Amino acid sequence: MGHEFTSTDDLEVPASVEDVWTAIATGPGIDSWFMGRNEVANGQVKMAFGGYEPTSEVTAAEPGRHFAYDSGKAPDGRFVAYEFLVEGREHGSTLLRMVTSGFLPGDDWADEFEAMTLGGALFRRTLLEYLTHFPGRTARPLTVFGPMVTDWDEAWKKLDAALAGKLPDAVEFHRNAHTLALRTDKGMYRFMRGFFGPVIAAHNVFEGDESEQDWQDFLDTTLGEQK
Repeated sequence: MGHEFTSTDDLEVPASVEDVWTAIATGPGIDSWFMGRNEVANGQVKMAFGGYEPTSEVTAAEPGRHFAYDSGKAPDGRFVAYEFLVEGREHGSTLLRMVTSGFLPGDDWADEFEAMTLGGALFRRTLLEYLTHFPGRTARPLTVFGPMVTDWDEAWKKLDAALAGKLPDAVEFHRNAHTLALRTDKGMYRFMRGFFGPVIAAHNVFEGDESEQDWQDFLDTTLGEQK
């Protein structure tokens, strides 16, 4: 058993075709809205996110028009593929179509699919925020794995309260059962429910010298008492 999936999303963004292409098809561009460190070179897209370091093969690369890559099929059939179609519109805006497809093996695919779906919604919305508020700029990705969480309702409440003090001018731009995302004029700050229990911070910072250690301390202090 397993689950084959395909999802398609259209975004019209107030950014040029060139800025959109940079965001989806270059390492620094992907760093600025996705997660971890990314590199696009030699026909491959490589990501480093904690200990997770997948490599995908580029399957289409027409500058300013079409970019696609996929993980290739594992022995159990698992794979994920991403496709981006870019079309310039009037007044300097751009239509971006994103297609995600793949296969999740096993009888327990449903929980993984839910996490992937909710996480995917976060990243699509982050891309929209990036191309609306930070087009052409490059962020530093900050990745932090916080404490293990057993009561997520309580964890989100604690995070909300602590973030109100740490980022008082932030605008919340996305929230669902597994994710929370805030934007300031300096960056985008995202918190995710890790698939195996920890809270994960995956930020994109455009200004300032804040570090991963700063956010590690914040998460440990905010959520470290939870059992």
